[in-house]
Amino acid sequence: MDKLEKLKSVIKQFVDERDWNKFHSPANLAKSISIEANELLECFQWDEENYDLDDVKEELADVINYCIQMSIVLDLDISTIVLDKLEKTKLKYPVEKCKSISTKYNKL
Repeated sequence: MDKLEKLKSVIKQFVDERDWNKFHSPANLAKSISIEANELLECFQWDEENYDLDDVKEELADVINYCIQMSIVLDLDISTIVLDKLEKTKLKYPVEKCKSISTKYNKL
């Protein structure tokens, strides 16, 4: 079992033990991801250079946790969906057009 599958298993066990699956609809998980992502952003709200790394780690862990839970609920393979999206993104942002620039794909 690779690390990602082990992590999914540990998270699933944690949720199952607490009987929280009934609360984990895709919509509720999407809301939780958004809420936690905003808490992550809050770590940088007033100072982008002097932030508390421990706070960042905590909030990033929450975001990742909820993303993994959504993949479990929707029976999605995380590696597959990330790699599929990366392939689409490569087409939108070919290296020869976008290297070292942050221009949106429709403006390249």
